[in-house]
Amino acid sequence: MANNRYAESITADELEKCDLSWFKGEILLIEDMNSFNETFPRLLGSEVLGFDTETRPSFKKGRKNKVSLIQLANEKLACLIRINRVGIPPELAALLANEDVIKAGVAVHDDIRFLKRVKGFNPSGFVDLQKFVRDYGIQVSGLKKLSAIVLGFKISKRQQVTDWEAEQLTDAQKVYAATDAWVCHQIYRKLINGN
Repeated sequence: MANNRYAESITADELEKCDLSWFKGEILLIEDMNSFNETFPRLLGSEVLGFDTETRPSFKKGRKNKVSLIQLANEKLACLIRINRVGIPPELAALLANEDVIKAGVAVHDDIRFLKRVKGFNPSGFVDLQKFVRDYGIQVSGLKKLSAIVLGFKISKRQQVTDWEAEQLTDAQKVYAATDAWVCHQIYRKLINGN
């Protein structure tokens, strides 16, 4: 059943006219097990989480680096987990396998495949927005365009090709990473709530 309330696509000109927005909630960077144990429980209890990953770019043809960062966000909190430093602790693996918690993201199949190389888990509760939006008549798949069509604002992709394994992540990287996960949360919630 298609809900044609949303545009099928958006042109570059239409996208350019949209206001720019980003995540303005609390961003917590998890770089060690102490910060993981302190912060991660704050995500538990969320029925829906936006999900994304970041990988240090490779400029060699055919080479793909390991996932550096997992982002999980709800309405007000974004946790950026540097799995290149903490791996995938059992509590995180359990969340990724929990069918009762929706993890909404874009192109999640590839993310899951790479994450399973870090630690085996049985993924459950994942919603790939690229496929999910088709039920609403939306034919585009990139997060930037989905954000504009569903939420009415655009997001910046400037930090996408930066070093996600740098000693210190910049504030711009943190906001970018948090925004990507939060936007996935917002798109899913808006579509299922129909408002």
